[in-house]
Amino acid sequence: MITIIKNPKKEVYRDLIDLACEVCDEFHIVLRKDMGSLEEYKNVLKKLEDSFIEMKEQSEWASTILGDNQTAYVYYYRANSHSNQVLKECSKSLYDWVQPNLPEDLSFFKNGKEWIVTISHEKESYILTEDKNEIDKVMNLKKLKVKLKG
Repeated sequence: MITIIKNPKKEVYRDLIDLACEVCDEFHIVLRKDMGSLEEYKNVLKKLEDSFIEMKEQSEWASTILGDNQTAYVYYYRANSHSNQVLKECSKSLYDWVQPNLPEDLSFFKNGKEWIVTISHEKESYILTEDKNEIDKVMNLKKLKVKLKG
């Protein structure tokens, strides 16, 4: 596991999104029902619609398990050149993906398995890979502050 120890911003964020879209085939963003109206996020959702896969109402996702029968809207998208560009247009930082400004917890998946897991409001994120090539690519991202565990 690789822990991201400093919020990737600007160029570092763009490079990380490029790598995530190269390695992964899917990502999700989350809209918590208790944190504002869906109307507020229409612009972001509209920009991403060409890469849209599905929306599920869920009580858990890559980084969170809700209690007390709560659910949120989890939007799944293809990680491709279109979504890559939109993710970089909509935000300049990984931890900017937090309500009320943007949907929450941008996380990426490779073949159905978590690859980048983000807990935006806690300012935490992890890269889950054992692939040596992927680890090397992450470790070689310029100015990305990470800690390799295990």
